[in-house]
Amino acid sequence: MREMATKSLRLSALILTSTFLLCTTVGCENSQNDIIGKWRSGDSTAMVWEFARDHSVLMGSMKGRYTFGDRRRLKIETPLGTSIYQLELTDNRLLLTDPTGSKLEFTRIK
Repeated sequence: MREMATKSLRLSALILTSTFLLCTTVGCENSQNDIIGKWRSGDSTAMVWEFARDHSVLMGSMKGRYTFGDRRRLKIETPLGTSIYQLELTDNRLLLTDPTGSKLEFTRIK
């Protein structure tokens, strides 16, 4: 009886852990896909950043690559260097905060 209860607890823990990991992974993929598209900082004459599915990014005329890290971090690598930002993403607003606290705010271009 005790052995069956132990196996049942282990199975329950395995199911809960698997469900948590699946939900976490799905949540990350959704936010990663949400960044794809064109974003403008400021008014209509401001620079446009375009994030592509292949993890390339075009910032004005400069090309780079982006990757996602833990705790909603975004790393952008360009020929000029590497930048890491804290990412906040809502429907039509993208906010990137660098480690010094400087913020870049973007609006999605439809």
